[in-house]
Amino acid sequence: MATRTRALRSLARASGASGLLRRIHSGRVPRLADQTTIRAPVAEALKVARHDEAMMVPKDWAQFDDADMKILHNLGIETDAVIHNARPGTLYDEALRYEKGSAILSTGALAAYSGAKTGRSPLDKRVVEEESTVDDIWWGSVNVKLAEKSFIINRERAIDYLNTRPRLYVLDGFAGWDPDYRYKIRVITSRAYHALFMHNMLIRPTEEELAHFGEPDYTIYNAGAFPANRATEGMSSGTSVSLNFKTREVVILGSQYAGEMKKGVFTIMNYLLPKQGILSMHASANEGQDGDVTVFFGLSGTGKTTLSADENRKLIGDDEHAWTDKGVFNIEGGCYAKAIGLTREKEPEIWDAIRFGALLENVVFDQRTGEVDYNDNSITENTRVSYPLEYIPNVKIPAVGGHPKNIIMLTCDAFGVLPPVSKLTPAQAMYHFISGYTAKVAGTEMGVSEPTATFSACFGAPFMVWHPAKYAELLAEKMAKHNVNAWLINTGWTGGAFGLGHRMSLKDTRAIIDAIHSGDLAKVEYENFPRFNLAVPKSCPNVDAKILMPNKTWLDQSEFERMSAKLSGLFKENFTKFQDGCSADIRAAAPQ
Repeated sequence: MATRTRALRSLARASGASGLLRRIHSGRVPRLADQTTIRAPVAEALKVARHDEAMMVPKDWAQFDDADMKILHNLGIETDAVIHNARPGTLYDEALRYEKGSAILSTGALAAYSGAKTGRSPLDKRVVEEESTVDDIWWGSVNVKLAEKSFIINRERAIDYLNTRPRLYVLDGFAGWDPDYRYKIRVITSRAYHALFMHNMLIRPTEEELAHFGEPDYTIYNAGAFPANRATEGMSSGTSVSLNFKTREVVILGSQYAGEMKKGVFTIMNYLLPKQGILSMHASANEGQDGDVTVFFGLSGTGKTTLSADENRKLIGDDEHAWTDKGVFNIEGGCYAKAIGLTREKEPEIWDAIRFGALLENVVFDQRTGEVDYNDNSITENTRVSYPLEYIPNVKIPAVGGHPKNIIMLTCDAFGVLPPVSKLTPAQAMYHFISGYTAKVAGTEMGVSEPTATFSACFGAPFMVWHPAKYAELLAEKMAKHNVNAWLINTGWTGGAFGLGHRMSLKDTRAIIDAIHSGDLAKVEYENFPRFNLAVPKSCPNVDAKILMPNKTWLDQSEFERMSAKLSGLFKENFTKFQDGCSADIRAAAPQ
């Protein structure tokens, strides 16, 4: 009873009912008094504020002393409450108070829900056609032109929406760990979830750096909770992610998926860095004890994040890097890993990174215990976790390294055709880099059992701004200059295609990569893999030699030949759009 009374006193004081409460307990209120008089203040104190209820604040109020309201006023944003460069604890509190679906999980991580969009919307990406960049950009299905007028309409629409919000979040951070190639990014958003995500994914400035941050190089307006106007010229839906290199702005409408901001920054870097002769890469990287760096290229689902997190090597980064004349550097300050099917046994570094400050996106969890069911894909197959680089125990800070010794191109071949590992010639490395192959399994609801090939130039076509040849030329130049070994590793199926064979063992893939790092795999005998003309090792330490040559793992050899011919044809068909800009030796590296 005493505990309940104390709780009621606290609530009553907050609602201005403390005087009435004292009268109730002192007996000075008649027992037959109108019960409504007694209950109303208590009910008011217990009432939970609506998610969208406006916060009453003075016009000049800001959450922190260093929040300069001019940074928004100069943009036409007049929101009263601004939370500027908040730390995770504050952003947790904000998300829990104002954002549906937010919760603190059993690990201490924050759960967030992105709404209807649980993945990127590449078909809704637009780049403004303007005079300063029009001749540089690879226009087409990846970089779709948008008129400057349409961008202005989207920007005004975003600002109008942000002006309706009772509170906004502003976050300043850096893209690029090398100070010589670092860009200042400012994010303006209506969701604490987005601010926490970018706090993790951008490089966090020191207090001194924040004090002298000044004007950003690029600004992201995230009004993703508000749709684009479909009647605006150039819009294909209610979602729009538009980039203007001239005004140095990104506008997001109609999608609250946080990954749009991350890839928006990457797209910016994919334009700015190659313009300076620097190779930007959709790749992870780690470093051995002797300073040897390995870069892992790969599309989503190939194991790029998983395989770069190695307890025996220091992680430089898991997704976005650049290669300069000095070596490689990470573009990001955090990691964004897939969470579906996550276990500590398979991925201990990622599992242990899920703690206070980490952000779990669109996961299903027990409301009582806060325990996450990582196998539940009822919201999306694309469940994700974002966490700062420092949460990986053997991370390298600053996240920079020397020139790579090995480059590994990862593919998840669901056709079951490609070898677990093969050593590439320089021409083959360029061919497979430009091809950017992996495969996805068709949805079972459509009754389709065969996989679908996916080709993404440079292992990141949705984020490439220049023609793929620009990135390929930079890679070829740097590989030749620094005598880099190139490998193709299949993390997909063996013993048959999807539905017949089985997925490559993570243990075997890690053993192959260990043999590459130790140098042992370079010393063994190799044999030719027909049709694709790949050099396949006859043996590999700690790996059963029977799985190294793909056709030997299939029971039905005629079916293997059919599938091999099919995949070969898909490679050649895809490469037709690039072959005119490639040398004869690169064209000759195509499958037969």
